[in-house]
Amino acid sequence: MKSWRRKSLWLALSASWLFLFLLGLPPLLRPAVPPRPLPGAPEGWPHWLDAELLPSYSQPGELPEDAAPPTRAPSGGGCNWGACFDPSQCRCGGLKVFVYPAAGPTSEIHHQILASLQRSRYHTFSPREACLLLFLSPDAPTGAPIPVPAQWDGGKNHLVLSLHPAPCPKTFQLGQAMVAEASPPVDTFRPGFDVALPCLPEAHPLQGGAPGQLRQHSPHPAETLLALAEERGGWRTVGTNSSACHWDGRCEQDLAPNQTLGRATLPRATFCLIPSHHSAASRFLQALQAGCVPVLLSPRWELPFSEVIDWTKAAIVADERLPVQVAAALQQMPPARVLALRQQTQFLWDAYFSSVEKIIHTTLEIIQDRISGVSAHPSLMWNNPPGALLALPTFSTSPQDYPFYHLQQGSRPMGGFSALIQVGASAQLPLKLIQAVAGSQHCAQASDRFFPHSTINTDAILSLDAHCSLSTSEVDFAFVVWQNFPERMVGFLTMSHFWDSARGGWGYTAEKANEFSMVLTSAAFYHRYYHTLFTHSLPRALRTLADGAPGCVDVLLNFLVAAVTKLPPIKVPYGTRAPPASGDPRPELQPPDPDCVNLMAAGFGHMPLVSSRLRLDPVLFKDPVSVLRKKYRSLEKP
Repeated sequence: MKSWRRKSLWLALSASWLFLFLLGLPPLLRPAVPPRPLPGAPEGWPHWLDAELLPSYSQPGELPEDAAPPTRAPSGGGCNWGACFDPSQCRCGGLKVFVYPAAGPTSEIHHQILASLQRSRYHTFSPREACLLLFLSPDAPTGAPIPVPAQWDGGKNHLVLSLHPAPCPKTFQLGQAMVAEASPPVDTFRPGFDVALPCLPEAHPLQGGAPGQLRQHSPHPAETLLALAEERGGWRTVGTNSSACHWDGRCEQDLAPNQTLGRATLPRATFCLIPSHHSAASRFLQALQAGCVPVLLSPRWELPFSEVIDWTKAAIVADERLPVQVAAALQQMPPARVLALRQQTQFLWDAYFSSVEKIIHTTLEIIQDRISGVSAHPSLMWNNPPGALLALPTFSTSPQDYPFYHLQQGSRPMGGFSALIQVGASAQLPLKLIQAVAGSQHCAQASDRFFPHSTINTDAILSLDAHCSLSTSEVDFAFVVWQNFPERMVGFLTMSHFWDSARGGWGYTAEKANEFSMVLTSAAFYHRYYHTLFTHSLPRALRTLADGAPGCVDVLLNFLVAAVTKLPPIKVPYGTRAPPASGDPRPELQPPDPDCVNLMAAGFGHMPLVSSRLRLDPVLFKDPVSVLRKKYRSLEKP
């Protein structure tokens, strides 16, 4: 009888839990908030063409593809983008930003922000040319008055920026000004108007930044499953078997000395638990850099750049009241989903958060997208490599026009190539080279390499020097290789970089070797989009450096492509040529200035070049078979 009663009670409890679930009980784990639609942009979720490769992990009905995600009504004031910003002041739809000079002593972070803004293509020194006036919130002590700018005008078309959470309410009325603040509370944040920034750790780098720490595709057997961000700073490992350990750090069992990590130490765990208290928000970026999936325990602060970043692909929101159940659910998560989440953390860290400069530029890019409306970046560009900062919408609004989205779109570049030949003022026309290039079935046009970009109507560019010597077969095969790797540079002549310990800097060598990291633009294929990036994205100082030292152009373009793709170039076979009288077997090679590589690395803030030992040859290349079976026969002729 007692056994029957226990079974009846258990069935009744199970039925009640099922009833509550059907009524809409919140799930134990849910994806982080998806990005909100941009003002004026078409709403709806994109149709992912690579769904078979990486299935969606949202539950049916949770994130419908063609339905707009629910928006939250602003509770921090009546301002919104349409009412408190006048886009008509932006000439031709372009964003220009003027920064107010500091009224008093400034901190190092203010100098970094100002330097980042001045390196941006949006900066202007004239307030009359600007449609956005930026006011850097000073690090004033609590209660100290903050001077209001002279051209405040109620805050209209103004942005108040602070990379650190405000310790107290502002001592002046924001009015119609937007606020870009680190980890703003959700109850005061105005979606679609304010910009949520990350809470920066101490000594965050100005440029470049350290790379992500994820080095393997699956968790190491010795890797901890959970790490908890402590309120006093640092991380602490958390067990999954103890029901007495709470998120606030009070556990019945004693912790071993090696279970607590310092403030500056990145967590080595699969999931990083970030409690709801505001002080834990500073650990969010540490989790991203470490490749540790952030698990936000009932957060009360807005996720950074939530307007455009789809955090459902990189973070999880969980109920802080159910520690044991959350830990069990994380432990049972499928490995494929864990890998997808961890990979996305690395992309987001590198694209938007690894330096102060990227954070500032992302903030301005979000505002530019609001101004552009339907011409803004689609969600695909914001949430897939290389990111929106490197996909300029002035080039195109279609992902298929860029070199790095063909695999996701299931497409490939179409058409032939345009040959851009650099000829000196006193040099004769390279008629033999022109004949060899024009003989290619893929050549659409040939012109000087510095013609206006609008004259180039093909995706592929073959950059040539007048002294270069190529055969039609070499050109044809190199173009076929490029069509399969349109995001990379494909070239014939190579160089490699290395760290010179004796000089304490980077060095380079043009000697023939198995390893290389650069190809010369005297004979190389690349996508025409890199011309747009070269002209409109690179800092003026780097372009000036390249203009002053012609050999640095090769280095700069290789740096740019490697920084975008994180991939090395590809080498293709280059036929043997009879050496000139001087005995130099590579007359086309013009070595750059010895300091060029170091100056470029300093300008980028890091060394983006990637070394490779891969060379692609045609099938049957130099095989002992009949020459009639070979397609590119002239490649093997002396």
